[in-house]
Amino acid sequence: MRIGYGYDVHKLAENRKLIIGGVEIDYYKGLLGHSDADVLVHAIMDALLGAAALGDIGKHFPDNDNTYKNISSLKLLKKVSLLINDNNYCIINIDATIIAQEPKMRPYIDKMRLNIAECLNIAIDCVNVKATTEEGLGFTGEGFGIAANCVCLIDKFKDVEEKE
Repeated sequence: MRIGYGYDVHKLAENRKLIIGGVEIDYYKGLLGHSDADVLVHAIMDALLGAAALGDIGKHFPDNDNTYKNISSLKLLKKVSLLINDNNYCIINIDATIIAQEPKMRPYIDKMRLNIAECLNIAIDCVNVKATTEEGLGFTGEGFGIAANCVCLIDKFKDVEEKE
């Protein structure tokens, strides 16, 4: 078994959509980035890639490549899922936290979990998403940005012979 950790942060900006966990959230600002800037999905991708020792999202989806300009991070997550599978790993679980003073995430978390589970082709009960504030402290607490972190557990596929 292997564990992975991922972290991402993006600045809040006007005239951008706020997309977290593949869900468009009604808010007056969005996250600034080359892709859709989905901090939650980015943290999950980095955790999975790290657990499999496959680098990070910058290696696979560089921000100077226009192929990924404004792309849905869920599309990138599907590619990461294929990389994980191609390297003979299966995903055991995902546990992620969104760090934002506002907006409130609770109404969107179930859809986020579903989006992530579908992209990774795993059961929804293998995906946990939480949200917290920083009580007005730091860049997220002051509303300048949103962050996310994630831990994951992966394991090598078992050979059919081992199961017998």
